[in-house]
Amino acid sequence: MTQGILRQILDYSSRANPYPLYQELRATPVFHDGDGPYVISTYHEIKGLLHDPRISSDSRNLTATAGDPLNQAEEGGSDVLPPSFLKLDPPDHDRLRRMTNRPFGPPHSPRRVEQMRGELGGIVTGLIDTIAAKGDPARIDLVEEFSYPFPVTVICRLLGVPPEDEARFHVWADTLAASLDPDPDADPAERAKKTEGARMELGMYLAGLIEERRKNPTGDMLSELATGQGPDGTMSTMEVLSTAALLLIAGHETTVNLITNGMLTLLRNPEHLERLRSEPNLAVPMVEELLRFEPPVQLLPQRSTLADIEVAGVTIPKGSSLWLILASGNRDPKRFEDPDRFDPDRPDVQHLGLGSGIHSCFGAPLARLEAALALSELARRLENPRLLEDPPPYRQNAVLRGPRHLPVAVDGIRAA
Repeated sequence: MTQGILRQILDYSSRANPYPLYQELRATPVFHDGDGPYVISTYHEIKGLLHDPRISSDSRNLTATAGDPLNQAEEGGSDVLPPSFLKLDPPDHDRLRRMTNRPFGPPHSPRRVEQMRGELGGIVTGLIDTIAAKGDPARIDLVEEFSYPFPVTVICRLLGVPPEDEARFHVWADTLAASLDPDPDADPAERAKKTEGARMELGMYLAGLIEERRKNPTGDMLSELATGQGPDGTMSTMEVLSTAALLLIAGHETTVNLITNGMLTLLRNPEHLERLRSEPNLAVPMVEELLRFEPPVQLLPQRSTLADIEVAGVTIPKGSSLWLILASGNRDPKRFEDPDRFDPDRPDVQHLGLGSGIHSCFGAPLARLEAALALSELARRLENPRLLEDPPPYRQNAVLRGPRHLPVAVDGIRAA
């Protein structure tokens, strides 16, 4: 095995089906060719490292290696938009995550997500009604007409972004999400320029919104982040900026892929789509299996080691670049029986689809609820849905992997 397998994973030609490459990687649980990153591809080793305090998410702890494709894309923050807590280590990470969680989840706001259920259902119904109302709903692009607008509308409402500004986040989100992708063929200067421009525009927009909310709080999450008091004090303006940007970008990009990958999988397995239509309660375990089978975040290429660490008999030196291939771990036959089969009845689905450890997905409760509502309602209302392209066209991003479009034919749309 050579460094070439990493470039194959990152190459767009592998986007539709990277799983054979992951299978090849698992033959060497800790892959390192002497120049590039250390790549971990097996379930138990990945999960152990996600819980290991000797693993850092802060790029300042990384000793650059020339063979790491990620070094060709600048990941740093900017003067306007500093790194979020996702890219920090304890204690800074822990303090900011606690402060962010106060207005979002337990113990201080235990029902915030559940209380959105009715509103989320209304958004789903409205989007499907809009598709039904167009002249010829026989051909639908589920990404453009449903999977993208649903979660971006939800996260904007949660934070308090005015509806007329929601469309502006599409360009910012796509640009910043692309910066996560270690593309070896990208022009690093041009890429850095585009990323910095998006950070600047988003940062300036959010700064104005935060200032407005501090003067006139409206009860939304952004108001609470900007004015909230607690044991950890109050967030600075820069901390509110980076946290809001994280929630806006990461909070919808992963859900877009979860819903789209979910529908693609169900359309490829129509017997399960039919089951979901007649058994809406199946949506909850089905989402868990989808998070294992087709996770929206495929790999974490931004980790480094704070000390020498032994993994599967291999010593990884301090300061090394570490890639954790979550999607490969989710299909590790040493952890999951018949891992390449989609099985909503699979017991004990302790997947890595939302990460694990201190950096586990902050918005997991909301993402799960959005996906369950979306998939169950699409299954109920779309009459005889079927794929028009298989595989569909994918996004360039190998980290946040999902179709760019999902063309679907239907015979009709049932009334709400």
